[in-house]
Amino acid sequence: MRILLVEDEWEVASLIKSGLEEYDFTVDIAGNAMEAHQQLGQHEYDTVILDVNLPVISGFDLCRMIRTKYETLSILMLTAFGSTDNKLEGFDAGADDYLVKPFEFRELVARLRALNRRNGHVVTEAAILKIADLEFNQQSKAVKRGNQKITLTARELALLEFFMKNQDRALTRNEIMEHVWDLNFDTGTNVVDVYVNYLRRKIDKDFSPKLIHTISGIGYIMQESEQ
Repeated sequence: MRILLVEDEWEVASLIKSGLEEYDFTVDIAGNAMEAHQQLGQHEYDTVILDVNLPVISGFDLCRMIRTKYETLSILMLTAFGSTDNKLEGFDAGADDYLVKPFEFRELVARLRALNRRNGHVVTEAAILKIADLEFNQQSKAVKRGNQKITLTARELALLEFFMKNQDRALTRNEIMEHVWDLNFDTGTNVVDVYVNYLRRKIDKDFSPKLIHTISGIGYIMQESEQ
């Protein structure tokens, strides 16, 4: 399940993102309404999680704008504004659910799964990601290519999972750093390139077709066709 989290406090957003990724959600972060609209135009999401207290355009107003353009997209308000009037305003704006901070992660996860069941999406705990003959079991973290089991470190597993959940999409080094390391990209380090090379040696070097490709000036892409 892919989620867009609209939250302007980076530390809060990072914590929510990390927590949801433990439950095998894919989470992108937008810090304001403009970034949210850009992300929505570029990617397909199952659910949007909205804070209310956003800069310039409030979460309530953003909810109305999203609902006007994306009629079937699930929207969950996640905010410290917890009065009955706040909740009513959220639902009137088009939200499907409303959860007040502080919250328990188990409840957030349960609400997200309920929203997606309501929309006809099936959430599988043991979903297996596949591309060519490469398989990644999200529950057991087992990786194999063809009949060969592949052993990866925790960081390599996180990197592979991010690649496989974003097949055929160009990923910048900044995106990879933010999703796999939860850090803003430091242009003075080549840690992304180093770990991509580690991963290539294990899943690509002795196999065909090659799956991880370099895009000059941008970053990397995972796809079955050769570049």
